[in-house]
Amino acid sequence: MLTTVLIAFAVMLIIGTPIAFILGIVGLLALIMTSGRSLLLLVPQQIFSGMDSFVLMAIPFYCLAGELMNALGISERIIKLANALVGHLKGGLGHVNCLDSVFFAGISGSAVADVAGLGTMIIPAMTDSGYSKPYATALTAATSVIGPTIPPSIPMVIYGSTVGVSVAALFAAGLIPGLLMALLMMVTNHIISSKRGYQAHSGKFSWSRFGSAIKEGLLALGMPVIIMGGILGGIFTPTEAAAVAVGYALLVGGLAFKTLNFKVLVSALKRTVYTTGVSLLLVAMGGILSWVLASEQVPAAMANFVLGISANKHMFMLYCCILFLIIGCFMDLSASIIILSPILAPIAMRLGISPLHFGIVMVLALNIGLITPPVGAALFMACTVARESIENVMREMWPFLLSQIVTLMVIAFSGNLALLVPRILGLI
Repeated sequence: MLTTVLIAFAVMLIIGTPIAFILGIVGLLALIMTSGRSLLLLVPQQIFSGMDSFVLMAIPFYCLAGELMNALGISERIIKLANALVGHLKGGLGHVNCLDSVFFAGISGSAVADVAGLGTMIIPAMTDSGYSKPYATALTAATSVIGPTIPPSIPMVIYGSTVGVSVAALFAAGLIPGLLMALLMMVTNHIISSKRGYQAHSGKFSWSRFGSAIKEGLLALGMPVIIMGGILGGIFTPTEAAAVAVGYALLVGGLAFKTLNFKVLVSALKRTVYTTGVSLLLVAMGGILSWVLASEQVPAAMANFVLGISANKHMFMLYCCILFLIIGCFMDLSASIIILSPILAPIAMRLGISPLHFGIVMVLALNIGLITPPVGAALFMACTVARESIENVMREMWPFLLSQIVTLMVIAFSGNLALLVPRILGLI
């Protein structure tokens, strides 16, 4: 059964079948092969139960909050704040690009939204300041991976719902990997900028300019503070925090920025419906396959097989990192989590690996797939925004890709570092 399912999955993936339909069709095929048609009446129930989760309600709210803040003109304020902080350093606009993504990650939680919101401004600014366009595009795509790593993060919500791990703890655990990734990419940018002569952008550091930028950007950066502060303070759950974030975006856009109008709201709602529909359809269709695999005890069989090869948790983590990096090149991020986490997370737990630590490694590794062809959504978005060829951009991408893989390895083999923030906050 498993061989047939894998062949069917590969064939449909090669011919370009949408991943949500692949999950549903493969799930039905596996069900018919194992139980005949007697259980087909339970399929609609499994589709609904796959989405019937309070945790998953966070997805549309976080999407809407990010779309609203992206449409309300906050990109310019964030770039101005980052420029005031690090624009005076060598390769200043490259550092601004990295810091922009850290700030924007706490608002959108989406790599594609990061590129769309910031790329249209930062890529031309870098090009006008003497950076090559392929380099500016590659750095913008690479830094966008920080988006789904630093909370809020939709992939973490999906993993938490699938495996049964605290989403609040996952959010907290994403802080150090996201900041470490940003730091390593800033170091990489500094080295490249020193060799190529990319200079500082804004002269010497100015406290007055910094104060002015803080004043303008404070409201924009209030959303991540409210989200994480409310969750970690026990005021509301991650799902409730998402709803609060939408309310905050509406208030800021309508009363402070005065950029919210009916057209902006409708546009944000449309994009939210599309994004949410895709995400929840993947969850629903993946529920069929997960149900069949669980009923046939495939995860247990896989666990016994893997443990028979090696019971070393470090080797298992290394194998998983390689697998995630390869899978991320070819499959959608959310679909990969839905398929792989029910199988691999139990094995990790049997080897003594925290499901929280494993989840962060999975999300981080699969995030890197957002900037690798042939499927990399953030890579294609950056190339579209910059009107630059993928070939030229990928030639500049390798140093940043390497820095992200180094981050992944550090987090994968340093469980104490990965779980430091959740432990400090008492979430585990």
